[in-house]
Amino acid sequence: MSLRNIDWRKFAPLALMLVFPFLGLMYQWINKPDQEVYMLVTALDRATPFVKFFAAPYAVWIFYIYVCLVYFFRKNITVYYRGLLTYIVCALTCYLIYSVFQTTVPRPLVTVDDPFTWLVSYIYNRDLPFNCFPSIHCFSSYMVMRLVWTSSFRNKWNVTLITTMSTLIILSTLFVKQHVILDAVAGILLVEVWLAVMMLIEVSVRESRARQHRQEKRTYGA
Repeated sequence: MSLRNIDWRKFAPLALMLVFPFLGLMYQWINKPDQEVYMLVTALDRATPFVKFFAAPYAVWIFYIYVCLVYFFRKNITVYYRGLLTYIVCALTCYLIYSVFQTTVPRPLVTVDDPFTWLVSYIYNRDLPFNCFPSIHCFSSYMVMRLVWTSSFRNKWNVTLITTMSTLIILSTLFVKQHVILDAVAGILLVEVWLAVMMLIEVSVRESRARQHRQEKRTYGA
C-alpha cells in the first residue's frame, strides 16, 4: 500500500499524546523540596529488599504506557480516550498533591559494577527522590491494566501480558526504592476514584441524551 493512499487523518487522535512532554516539564518543575518533606516508610518497606534487577521494568515504564495507549487506539478509540484522559487527570492530581504534601524515600548507596546498578544510578541521578505520593509509575501501570480488564477486546493474551508487565513495574518502584507501599496504594486508589467519576459522568450524559431524544420524539409526534 502506498503511503499516499493512507488516510492519515484517522491517526490524528494520537497527536493528543503530545501532552506527555508538557506533563513531564510540570513534573520536573515541582520535583524539589520547597516545603516540609515527609516520609511514609513503614516496617514492611524497611523489610523490602533492594533488588537491582527491577531497574529494567522501572526504566521502560513510559514507553510501555505509550505502547499500551497506541494499542488501545487501534482496538477501541473510546478506551484510548478514556486512558489518555485518566492519565492526564491523575497526573495533575498528583502534581497538586506534590505541591502541598511533598514526600521522599530514602535510597540505598549503590556501587556501579554491572549494567543493572548502572541503570539504578542513572534513575537516581535523573529523578530526585521527591514527588512520591501518589506514584505516577504505579497509577499509570495500574490504569492500563484496569482498562484492558474491562475492555471489549480483552483476551487471555493481552490481559496476561499487560497484567504481568504492569505488576512488574509496580513492584519495581518498591524494589529499586523509588517509592513506598503507600505511594503504590494511593496511585491505585487514585485511578479507581477517577474512573468512577468518569463512569458517573458518562452515565449522566447518556441519560440526558436519552431524555432529550424522548422529548424530541414526543414533540415531533404531537
